Amino acid sequence: MSRPKSTNLKHMPDVANEAHQSPEGTLDWVGMSDIHQPLIVDDAGISKSVHSRVQVFVDLNDAQAAGIHMSRLYLTLDALSETQALSVSSLKQLLHALVVSHADLSTRAFIQFDFDYFIRRKALVSDHSGWASYPVTLKGTMVDGEVNIELGISVLYSSTCPCSAALARQLIQAQFAEDFAGFTRVGFEEVKQWLGSGEAIRATPHSQRSTAKVLVCLDDGIEHFPITELIDSYESVLKTPVQAAVKREDEQEFARLNGENPMFCEDAGRKLKSSLLQQDGVNDFWVRVQHHESLHAHDAVSVFTKGVEGGYLPIP
Repeated sequence: MSRPKSTNLKHMPDVANEAHQSPEGTLDWVGMSDIHQPLIVDDAGISKSVHSRVQVFVDLNDAQAAGIHMSRLYLTLDALSETQALSVSSLKQLLHALVVSHADLSTRAFIQFDFDYFIRRKALVSDHSGWASYPVTLKGTMVDGEVNIELGISVLYSSTCPCSAALARQLIQAQFAEDFAGFTRVGFEEVKQWLGSGEAIRATPHSQRSTAKVLVCLDDGIEHFPITELIDSYESVLKTPVQAAVKREDEQEFARLNGENPMFCEDAGRKLKSSLLQQDGVNDFWVRVQHHESLHAHDAVSVFTKGVEGGYLPIP
C-alpha cells in the first residue's frame, strides 16, 4: 500500500505572533528551565567542560502579544555552546542577544547556569589525590541595559562543636582524677600510656558535615569567572574542607585540623564575612552557613550579606 506524498507546507500558522485576546497584560519573566546543555566554562582563563542545567527568560513587555518565541531563546543559547566558552564577556553578549531576539516584545533578559564543578584535590598528607565536586551557579541579568553577573558556589566542610569539645575535655579530666586519685606525683610515661588508652578518652566532641553557600555579585571589570580562586579562598578560611582520597595519615591530619578549628555556625560565618570583605572584584555577597547537626535533628544556620544599599537582602 503506497503512502500519500507529504505536502511541503511553506506557510505554517504562528499562533505566538497573533494578538492575544482578553485578558491582556505584561509578564515579568517568560522562558524555559531545566535545559540540559554541555558547555565550556572559563575559570580564570582555564577552560573546563561541564554539563549545565540552564534557565533562560525574557520579559513579555507587550500586553497584547500572545507570547514570546521560545525557540529563539534555545537557539541563542545553543549558539553560544557551539562557538565559544562561557566567560564574563560571552555571558554579557548572550544577554544582549536574548533581548535582541525579542526586540519587539522584551527589554530584559535573565539566564542561569547550574553545574557541578570538579577540581582535583591532593590528600592532606599522603601522595594520593581525588576529585572534589562543587555546585556552581552562574547568573546574568540585563535590566534597562544594565548587566549584573553573579557567581554562586557551595563548599562542604567539617565543623567541630566548641561546646561539645569543652564538655569532652571535662569528662577526660574527671576520668584522670578518678584513675589517679591519691597520687601526689604521676610519671611522664604513665600519663602518656594513660592518654593512649580507650578508657582514658571517655568522650569525643561531635562534628558534622557543613555547607557554606556563597553568592557574589562580580565587579563589572572582572574578565574571567574566579571559580577556583573563590573555592580556594573559602576552604582556606574554613580550614576543614571535606576530603576526597583519604588514608589513615590523612584522617589523622583531618582530626588534628578539626581539633584546632572548632566552630559554631556563627564562627564560620564571621570567618567568611571577614574574608569576603577583603575579596577583590566582589561588589556584594550573600552567604548561608548551615551545620547539619549530629546532636540535633535540626540544623544550625547563619545568614549574612555585605549590607550594600539596594543589594542582597539577608533573607535565609
